[in-house]
Amino acid sequence: MPVAFAERSKNIDQLIQKVSHLAEIEGDHQSVISGLSFHNRMSPTDSTHCIYSMGLSLVLQGQKEVIIGDNVYQCHEGHSMLTMMDLPVTSRIINASSQKPFLAVLLLLDIQVVNELVANLPVEAKTIISNDSHESFSVELVDISLINAVLRLVKMLDEPKMIPHLADLVKKEIIIRLLNSSQGIYLRQLVKSGSVNQKIHQIVNWLKNNFAQPIRMDDLAERAFMSPSTFRQHFREVTGMSPLQYQKQLRLQEARHLMLNHNFDAGRAAISVGYESASQFSREYVRLFGESPQRDIQRMKQNT
Repeated sequence: MPVAFAERSKNIDQLIQKVSHLAEIEGDHQSVISGLSFHNRMSPTDSTHCIYSMGLSLVLQGQKEVIIGDNVYQCHEGHSMLTMMDLPVTSRIINASSQKPFLAVLLLLDIQVVNELVANLPVEAKTIISNDSHESFSVELVDISLINAVLRLVKMLDEPKMIPHLADLVKKEIIIRLLNSSQGIYLRQLVKSGSVNQKIHQIVNWLKNNFAQPIRMDDLAERAFMSPSTFRQHFREVTGMSPLQYQKQLRLQEARHLMLNHNFDAGRAAISVGYESASQFSREYVRLFGESPQRDIQRMKQNT
C-alpha cells in the first residue's frame, strides 16, 4: 500500500473514531466550536428536503445521495462535499447500519473569511479565475492535507481551553487548503468581484430575504446586470434550478417549517410565504413533498 494512501486511511480512521465518540446517538450534533457539527445515521433514510448552507462536509462512513435541481450527486466514504451558497436540496442516506453508521463532519464557512484569504493569495493563483459560471456544489475525493486539518480541528475539542485561541486559525488553514485544492476554483470564483458566481450569490441572498414577494425575471436580471436570458442561463448553471424554482423551494420549505414548528394551518402558512392561491400552494406542496400539507405535517409530528 502506498505511504500516502496508508496515511490518508489512518487519518480517516482517526476521524471516524473521534466522530463515533462525539456523535454516539443518531442525529445531528453541534460542537462547542462554532460551525462544526457531526452527523450520525444508523439506517438508510427517506428523502429529506432542506437548505444546504455554505460549508464543507466530509463523508467518513456510508453513502449519501444529494439532488439539486436535475443534478444527482453520489457522496461516498472519503468524499468532500463543498457547498458555495445556500441551496435547496433533496438528500437521503443510502448506506448506513447500526454496526457501521453513516458518519459525516460539517464545517460551515464564513464568506468574509474566504474573501479575506483570497485577497491574500499570490497573484498567479488569482489569474486562473475565469469569467465562466460554476456549479455551487462540488463532490471530490478529499485529499490528505484537508483530512489532516479537519482532524486537528476536531481534536481541539479535547483541549477546550485552546479553542478560543486556535480554532479560528485552523478554520483558516482548512479554507486555505481548500483554495489550493481542486475545489479552490469554486471558492475563488465566488468572491471574485464582478464574477458570474458572485452576482448569482448576491441574487440568492436577495431571494432568501424576499422570497415572499412577487418577483419579475427582468428585475432580478437587472439586479445581476445581465440580460434576462443570460441571467436565467447562469442562475441555472450555478444553482441547478431556475430562479422561480429556487423561490418556490424556499417558500414551501418555510411554509413546512411554520406548520411543523409554529402550528400554522396550511392557509395561514401559504399566505405567510407569499401564495395568493391556497389550491396552488397545495398542488406545489404535494409535488415537492409527496403529500398534502395536513398529512405531511401529521406524519412528521408522529415521527418525532
